[in-house]
Amino acid sequence: MLRTVTVGLDGSPESLAATDWAAREAELRGLPLRLVNVWEPVPEPLVQAPLLGAETHQHWIERIPREAADGVRARHPGIEVTTEQHHGHPGEVLLKAAANAELLVLGTRGMSGVGGFMVGSVGLAVAAHAERPVIFVRAGEQAADEHVMDPSGIPSEAAPFRPVVLGLDTRSPHEALTGFAFASAQQRATALRVVHAWNEPPYIAYGMPPDLEMNARLAAQNAAEVTDTLRTWREKYPDVEIIQDSLSGKAANHLVDASREASLVIVGRRIRRATLGAHIGPVTHAVLHHCTAPVAVVPHD
Repeated sequence: MLRTVTVGLDGSPESLAATDWAAREAELRGLPLRLVNVWEPVPEPLVQAPLLGAETHQHWIERIPREAADGVRARHPGIEVTTEQHHGHPGEVLLKAAANAELLVLGTRGMSGVGGFMVGSVGLAVAAHAERPVIFVRAGEQAADEHVMDPSGIPSEAAPFRPVVLGLDTRSPHEALTGFAFASAQQRATALRVVHAWNEPPYIAYGMPPDLEMNARLAAQNAAEVTDTLRTWREKYPDVEIIQDSLSGKAANHLVDASREASLVIVGRRIRRATLGAHIGPVTHAVLHHCTAPVAVVPHD
């Protein structure tokens, strides 16, 4: 089956923002866009209620994807757009949709008062089990947000993209994750900022004075590991500028900080097929809830 950029659509502001992001991504990748509208079964007494009614319910089921598709076609006339409607549990339907997609895009609610996401249980379940990349886009996300300021100091789609940010673990680098990041930067004609975090020596926790010489050695060693990990990728993507950040401290904190000047943040999630089920890991979980840029969760073995 032809790969698509697939987006979950329910008519909410966050899903409409995700749809617009997915359309731009489909354009960058030269792929069709598939809108998947999922309605959970409504109990019969509720369907027949005077304020809802079977005809009204059906009207909204059909109207939401139709209007969203018409809007995408008007804004992006070169994209092939298809719609699908399904009844069932959203998490189950979206997981099936992701299986035949290049990537799946979902919307998330913005957190009140601070920048970041409010990722619901359906989104977390899909991210934890999907075997294709899942991208989360916050409500209110605008195309210009992914670009640097124009010469007058105003965000503009005509300006270059902000860098793509990759969270890299040099102890277990994965081709699927790193390849997705380099390809995303190349498609946007922007730099790839690689963020690697390393732990400070244990004596820091006991309030002992820092050993500056040891810290310098650790910093140099970790920076060299990042350079070595990226060597073959530099050769494969010679046009992609790489910005290396090897920093002491918590990876999630550094990635959240980097997201403020990013067009996309990319983190990994190990595929687990054990009976206890899948999970996304603490760093990815924190990034999902607090990054201000769209976040891609890329599964890997």
